[in-house]
Amino acid sequence: MHVFLAGAGQLARFTLLQVRCCVFAVALLGGIAASRALPELPVARYDLVFGYGVLLTLAARRMGWESRRDTLVVAACHVVGLLFELVKVRLGSWSYPEDAVTKIAGVPLYGGFMYAAVASYLCRAWHLFELRFTGYRATATALVAAAVYTNFFTHHWWPDLRWPLAVAMVGVTAGAWVGFTVGPRRYRMPLAVSFVLIGFFLWVAENAATYAGAWSYPHQLGGWQPVGLTKFGAWALLISVTFVLTERVKGRARRRLPGGGGRVDAPGMAAP
Repeated sequence: MHVFLAGAGQLARFTLLQVRCCVFAVALLGGIAASRALPELPVARYDLVFGYGVLLTLAARRMGWESRRDTLVVAACHVVGLLFELVKVRLGSWSYPEDAVTKIAGVPLYGGFMYAAVASYLCRAWHLFELRFTGYRATATALVAAAVYTNFFTHHWWPDLRWPLAVAMVGVTAGAWVGFTVGPRRYRMPLAVSFVLIGFFLWVAENAATYAGAWSYPHQLGGWQPVGLTKFGAWALLISVTFVLTERVKGRARRRLPGGGGRVDAPGMAAP
C-alpha cells in the first residue's frame, strides 16, 4: 500500500507539473476555441486571436512564466513556425479559410504562436522539471533536426526522407538521456523517447486545435475529421527542431554558471 500511495503521489506531482508547463498552450487553444463562440464583430477572428496571442506572450513574461531568454526562444520558434506555415500553406498542406488583416500569403500571423506554444512548454519544463542531459550530441542532433525541417519542404518535389531521418535521429540521440525531477526523486528516459511522447501529445493537441478552427487540413474543409496518425510521426520528428533551438539558448546559459552541468544520474535509475 505504501508503494502504491507513493507512486500515486509521484504521478499526481508529475501531472501537475505538466499542467503548469502547458499553461501558455492551453490558454492559447482556449482563446482560439472561445473566439468561435463570439458574435459577429467588425474585427476578423484571426486578427483577434493574433492580438490575444501577443497579450498572452506579454502576460507570460510579466507573470514570470518565462525569463528573458525563454521569450527569445519563444520568439525564434514563432518566426521559424511562420516560415514553415508560409511554405506549407502555399503548397496546399493545410489552410486558413477565413479572412483577416493580419494575414500574409494566406497565413495569419497568429499561426506562429502554435510553434511558440511548443517552445513555451519546453522552456517551462526546463525549469519545473530541472531538465539535465547526458550523452547529448549537440552538433549531430542539430544537423539531423535541420534536415528534418528541410525535408518537410522538399518532400513535395523530392523523395520523402522522413523514415531515414527518423532512423538518423534515433542514431544521433542513442545514449542521450534526459534527467528530470518529480518531487523528491530524479528520473531518466532516453531523449528519443521524450520526442515520441511529446509528439503524441502534440498530435492530440492538433486534433483539438483543428476542431477549434485554428486551421484546416484539406480533408477537414467539409467538416471536422480527426487528424491522421501520420501527423503523430511528423510531430515526433519536428519537436527536435524546437528542442535544438531551446537547448542552444538555455544549455549555453546553464554552462556559463558555476556548476552548470547539473546533477548526473545513472541511466534508468531514480536518485533518492
